[in-house]
Amino acid sequence: MHPIQLFDAASSTYTYLLHDPATREAVIIDPVDEQLERDLQLLREQGLTLRWILETHAHADHITSAAALAEHTGAHTVAPEGCGVGTAATLLVDGQTLSFGGETLRALHTPGHTAGSMCYLWREHVFTGDTLLINGCGRTDFQSGSAEALYRSLTEVLFQLPDATVVWPGHDYQGRTRSSIGVEKTANARIAGRSQAEFVALMAALDLPKPRRIDEAVPANLRSGLRQDAGAQPVGEPLPATGYAGDVSPALAWQWVQAGEAVLVDVRTEAEREWVGHVPGSVGLAWKQWPGMAMNPAFDAGVLAAAAEGRKVVLLCRSGVRSVAAARRATELGVAEAYNILEGFEGDPDQNGQRGRKGGWRFRGLPWRQG
Repeated sequence: MHPIQLFDAASSTYTYLLHDPATREAVIIDPVDEQLERDLQLLREQGLTLRWILETHAHADHITSAAALAEHTGAHTVAPEGCGVGTAATLLVDGQTLSFGGETLRALHTPGHTAGSMCYLWREHVFTGDTLLINGCGRTDFQSGSAEALYRSLTEVLFQLPDATVVWPGHDYQGRTRSSIGVEKTANARIAGRSQAEFVALMAALDLPKPRRIDEAVPANLRSGLRQDAGAQPVGEPLPATGYAGDVSPALAWQWVQAGEAVLVDVRTEAEREWVGHVPGSVGLAWKQWPGMAMNPAFDAGVLAAAAEGRKVVLLCRSGVRSVAAARRATELGVAEAYNILEGFEGDPDQNGQRGRKGGWRFRGLPWRQG
């Protein structure tokens, strides 16, 4: 029983996929937004149902794909309670467990790199995020870091695990993939054999450069990776490699629909449209559907039918995630102008994880019905 280890070269981040072989239920740890399609493809190839999306902390060097994965798979987002990720469906405390199939994973609160940092223990494996690296550890000089707290987390929590416990780090910059508690306890250059005072002095003297993406990454990661860039680019002029015609605001999309220039295709599930609300006159065409948020085999024919008269197709989902994937697919099928509607129907979650108060079709006062 070993995790599947995945790597993002741009940030040197390791992502881990664990699963129960009997039920095929799975957990992913520290996913990266640029690797969303890779991870979704792997889930499909392995026949896995993603149940939990875990973060070890609020990252400063990459943006998580947690919210996007949740939108695509129906899985639940999970973050440490002390990290301030208000959009996470579950906030973990020390010792709390998560089940997937017949497997159990336990949270270990290990503050130091950040105040909320957690490691996750599964069988004889521990996923250490930035708390413990191979022959190193996470920095402590920003984002609620504390060298004193990290020393205690390493020596009083992680190094109390059996020596044979396999260490799976959140990063490595030299091509190493794993270690063990026994090796790190005796040979880690940062911590092995040092007193707390010596460790604190060493960490204070590191003088590390500011992470390149920290100003972008931390705010996004406090919202499970959600970013809305409405107005950041001209309509019809998408950023390179978006793979579709562009992003439009809800107001502009409705203006096009009213003028007969576009047809609005709602790619949420039938249940979402019925219970949450829908736009009068829109075409209901799920991108994914229950059970298991499987791909809708009728999507291709449906979107081509919607575009048959040569009109623009503007695609709407809950928050602007599924509609991006749907717009890309429509473009692949030959739809000349497939646009994603920014913010979606419900907008972004607020600090309490509630939608409908921060952007979205309903929030903008555009026409909609319920039931």
